[in-house]
Amino acid sequence: MQCVILAGGLGTRMKAFTETLPKSLLPVGSHPFLKYQLDWLANNGVTHVIMCLGYKGQMIRDYAGDGSAWNLSIQYTDESDQLLGTGGALRLAFDQGYLEPNFQVIYGDSYLPVDLKKIWHRFSQRTEAALMTVIRNNDQWDKSNACFDGEKVPLYDKTLGSEKPKSMEFIDYGLSVFRRLTIEREIPSRQRVDLADVLHRLSVAGDLAGFEIHRRFFEIGSPAGLSDFKQYIDKTLKGEKS
Repeated sequence: MQCVILAGGLGTRMKAFTETLPKSLLPVGSHPFLKYQLDWLANNGVTHVIMCLGYKGQMIRDYAGDGSAWNLSIQYTDESDQLLGTGGALRLAFDQGYLEPNFQVIYGDSYLPVDLKKIWHRFSQRTEAALMTVIRNNDQWDKSNACFDGEKVPLYDKTLGSEKPKSMEFIDYGLSVFRRLTIEREIPSRQRVDLADVLHRLSVAGDLAGFEIHRRFFEIGSPAGLSDFKQYIDKTLKGEKS
C-alpha cells in the first residue's frame, strides 16, 4: 500500500510552536509526532510513503530520511514557497511520477487508529473515483460536513452553515483513497487547489464511496488536539508496559 502524507502547511493555529518546527516534528513525549505516524503506517501494511512538503520541509527530510528506519520507502515532493494547497500537492506528486494506481492520503497532523487494510480492501471492491472515511459526528469534534448512506458520501461540503441538511451528521475522518487517474482528471498542474473542493465535486457527482469509522481521530493542529494526543500516547505506552 502507498500512502501520501500532506505535510506542507504553515501550521498557523500552532504558531507558538511552529515558528521553529514544522507540525510533523512537534514533540509528543520524547519523540516527534512524525515517528508515531510512520510507526502506525508501517504496522498497518504500508510500504511506500510520499511526503508532500512545503514549510520547513528540509527538517522533515533530515529526520525521516529514506524511511529505512521504519522499513518504509519514503519519497518527497517540495512546494517550497509556492504552496499549492492540498489538491495541488497531490498533482505535484502525480507530475513527478510518484503516485501508484491507487493510494491513500492522510494529513501531516493526523493520527488515525484504524485498520488501513480494511479500508484498502473496501476501495478495491468499489468503482468510484475516490473513497472518504467518515465518523458520525453530530457537530461534536467540529462542524459536520458529510452525509453518508452506508455505501457512498452523497454530499461533502465544508462551506454549509445553518443551511446544511439534517442528514449531514458525519465528518471527514482525515483518510481518503484515490485513483491516480482521478488526480490527473480533476486537478490541473501547478495551480492552487483545495482537496476539499475536489471531494465535494466527486460527492455531488455520485463518485465518492464512503467508509464509516467508529474510533475517534487525533490531530495536533491545535493546542487542545496536541494535548489529547499526548494523553492517548501516554495511556497506550502504559498499557504496553503493563
